[in-house]
Amino acid sequence: MSEFKLGLIGGGVMGEALLSGLLAKQIYAPGMVMVSDPSGDRREFLSDKYGVGVTSDNREVAKATEVLLLAVKPQIFGWVADDLKGLLKPGTIIISILAGVTLFKLERVFSDSPVIRVMPNTPATVGAGVSALAAGSSVEPAQIKRATEILAAVGDVVEVPEYLMDAVTGLSGSGPGYVAIMIEALTDGGVAAGLPRAIASKLALDTVWGTAQLLRESQLHPAELKDRVTSPGGTTIAGIAELEAAGFRSALIKAVKAAGDRSRELGN
Repeated sequence: MSEFKLGLIGGGVMGEALLSGLLAKQIYAPGMVMVSDPSGDRREFLSDKYGVGVTSDNREVAKATEVLLLAVKPQIFGWVADDLKGLLKPGTIIISILAGVTLFKLERVFSDSPVIRVMPNTPATVGAGVSALAAGSSVEPAQIKRATEILAAVGDVVEVPEYLMDAVTGLSGSGPGYVAIMIEALTDGGVAAGLPRAIASKLALDTVWGTAQLLRESQLHPAELKDRVTSPGGTTIAGIAELEAAGFRSALIKAVKAAGDRSRELGN
C-alpha cells in the first residue's frame, strides 16, 4: 500500500469500532486504510475481516495523507510520539482518543499538524456511541467537519471546550460501566424477588433501553418521567425511597467526579 488516507494506530476495541463504522458507511474504502498494532494475531484478524493494510511499525502509519487516528492507551503515548516524530505529512489531521492527554501535549509533539482531542465511549462498537471533541488551536472548520463525519460513523458527536473533556470522560466515557452495574443490580433484584435469571436479565436490559429511548424521543426531563410513573403510595415511590436512602444519586455523582479526576491524573 503505497499511499493511503487514514492511518490508525491501535487496533483494539475502540480502534476496531471506528474502523468498522467508517468502512460500513463507506467513508473510507479498505484500500485507503493502514492499521498498526503490536499483536500479530490482531493484525491478521483486522486484515482478514476488513481487508485493510496492517503493520507493526507506527512509522508506516504516519504516511497517512488525510487523518491519523491515535487509539492507544494514554500510558504509551510517549513511545508512540517518538515513533511519529517528524514523519507526518503536512496537513494530516491528528485525532486522539487518548484519555487525559491534553491538546497542549498533543500539539507539542505534532506542532505542524491540526490536532483534535476526542472522547468516545464503548457503545460505539454497535454504532450507538457518543463522542465529544475539542479542537486544537490550528484546526480549521473544514477539519472539524471531517473529524465529526468520522466520529459520526459510530454514533452522535458533540463539540466541547477542552476544559470539559475530563468531565466528559467521567460521564459518557466511563458511564457504560455504571449503567452495566445498574442493569446487573436490577437483574439480581429481580432474582431476589423470585424471577428466573434469564427473564430478570431481559426485563432489566429492556427497561433501561426502553427508558432511554423514551426520554430521547419525547424530550421529557428525567424528573418528569419519574413523576409520571410514581403513583401516591405506589410501588415505584417505595422503590425510589430505598434508592434515596442508599445514596444512589450521590453515588453516581461521585462516580462521575472520581472518573473525571482520574482522567486529569492520567494526563499529567
